[in-house]
Amino acid sequence: MTAAALDWAGDQMCVTLTRDLDPAEVFTRYGADPARSRLLDADAAASLTTGQFAAGTVSLLRSGRLGEWTFCVEEDGVIGSWPELLAVLSRGTETYSVLSTEGLAVFQHWRDGECWENFEPGLEHPQPGHPSPWWDRVQEALTGHGDSGMAPVVALVLDHLGLTLDDATLAAPWPTLTLAEDDAPSAPRGDSYAGEGPVPPGAIEIL
Repeated sequence: MTAAALDWAGDQMCVTLTRDLDPAEVFTRYGADPARSRLLDADAAASLTTGQFAAGTVSLLRSGRLGEWTFCVEEDGVIGSWPELLAVLSRGTETYSVLSTEGLAVFQHWRDGECWENFEPGLEHPQPGHPSPWWDRVQEALTGHGDSGMAPVVALVLDHLGLTLDDATLAAPWPTLTLAEDDAPSAPRGDSYAGEGPVPPGAIEIL
């Protein structure tokens, strides 16, 4: 899989990948009512009203099952990077989260409510002081890709999990809904997402 096939992942998005949950359960853990979801393709989903309003930010969520994993692609929001949400989403399973929005890029890996890795990739950020087996892989994936944002990192995770979620796949009809930030599990703890959440365990094995 190449980053060229992942234009959707270049910027202004957050994607989570969670093992062994169906889209309805993923929506529920995000704080959304899965009964509100509709099967929409990318063009139809783009017509839904999202963005920042006086009442807060509304995200567009599109979710679907790919083998053992369920993706949730978020536009116009960052809910999928909040530690509170990821603790809930990964409960009893594991979740990867990749965020790229407004100059902020974050990679996270959570298992059963605990944060195993959480860092902002890029040469301007130091390597985490705790064990971080994804750090070198993410840095290498970003090398030489210029303005492609976090698409190479999304491609890296998808390849690791054996999944295809390219532009053509995401353009197909998938369960879709909108979600206000106030309806998510809770507000984020601060302006920076790196290093938040529980301290990662001392020994980590990439699965």
